[in-house]
Amino acid sequence: MLLPKGGVTWKSAKAQLPPTRAIWVFLTRTRFLLFVALVGIVLLLWRGVSTSASEMQRFYCWGPSKPPMQMTPNEAADWNAHMQTPVIFNHHEPLVINSSTIKRVDLNPIQSTPSAVANGERVLILTPLRDAAPYLPKYFDLLSELTYPHHLIDLGFLVGDSTDDTLAVLSAELARIQKSSDTLSEPFNSVLIVEKNFGAVSSQNVEERHGFAAQAPRRKIMARARNYLLSAALKPEHSWVYWRDSDIVDSPAKILEDFVAHDRDIIVPNIWFHRYKDGKDIEGRFDYNSWIESDKALRLASTLDKDTIIVEGYKEFDTGRTYMAKMGDWRHNKDDELALDGIGGVNIVVKADVHRSGINFPCYAFENQAETEGFAKMAKRAGYEVIGLPNYVVWHIDTDEKPGNAA
Repeated sequence: MLLPKGGVTWKSAKAQLPPTRAIWVFLTRTRFLLFVALVGIVLLLWRGVSTSASEMQRFYCWGPSKPPMQMTPNEAADWNAHMQTPVIFNHHEPLVINSSTIKRVDLNPIQSTPSAVANGERVLILTPLRDAAPYLPKYFDLLSELTYPHHLIDLGFLVGDSTDDTLAVLSAELARIQKSSDTLSEPFNSVLIVEKNFGAVSSQNVEERHGFAAQAPRRKIMARARNYLLSAALKPEHSWVYWRDSDIVDSPAKILEDFVAHDRDIIVPNIWFHRYKDGKDIEGRFDYNSWIESDKALRLASTLDKDTIIVEGYKEFDTGRTYMAKMGDWRHNKDDELALDGIGGVNIVVKADVHRSGINFPCYAFENQAETEGFAKMAKRAGYEVIGLPNYVVWHIDTDEKPGNAA
């Protein structure tokens, strides 16, 4: 092909192109249009396949092709060597409950430890009262002398079946000790008074109150009173429960610190009394409800109806048990411990979780025992410790009902 002299020009190049009409006819031919459409479809399909392949490379199924239990050690090692673990961060917004009818209680932080004061553990002191007006001034004098921080102590009282001015005297004494002044101790954190009658009809005189016939019904009513008071007063913040009778006449000011330091589930002191005769102070043994079980008592219980309640110190029930009241001496080591099977109710320190676990004072025959002795039996059945301190003496008022108990 010969090029024009002078090189390629637009005119010469245009002369080589087919006519415009011929090009238009070619482009509008059906075959050409179908060819273009087919090529477009192929391109679209190819792009879709290549995109899916790349996406599959990014988002493939995580995990081996077979369950780990069916993999050989070599297969497991090979898989773990190339394993990729996805991490998904799914941050949740906090759930806010604004309803005033919904409350939350977290008991996990509540503990009962030997370092109760340092840990700020709360103590609940409970006292059932019936015709106790004469004893209350002394009771509150001793209570105000407690060295355990008063702002960590809550008080609870149940007044029931009283025929004297127990409620009035209680109210007056509480008003006295709850005042802050230079002459009075620090007020206690709170006070709760519960009123509940249980239909007790026996007299409070020594002969009738401690007669054998009155013991089982009396113990049942006392147990109910304790349980009602406990259910009304125990709060989630309490770590310890201190049961203290109103007719104690002397006890150490550090009794709470002394008892919690033992870190026992249930712990009681020895209960004695002072009797003054011919100018001489006779130390008498009072509480025979703190005892160690005997084979003789177990054999006796096996012969009794399951609803019969064994009471100590009466000829009707010869148990042969070992009484803590006849042991120990306040002049010896006060921290000596003694495992017990039954306890009296004059002075009991209990870890609050023992009560929360359902260990209360049976107002029926539990293993032929009721009230505090039944409480000890129930606690031991549940695996809790019941400990007595034979040389740690708390002094009870002399009721003079057991002359033979004077040492």
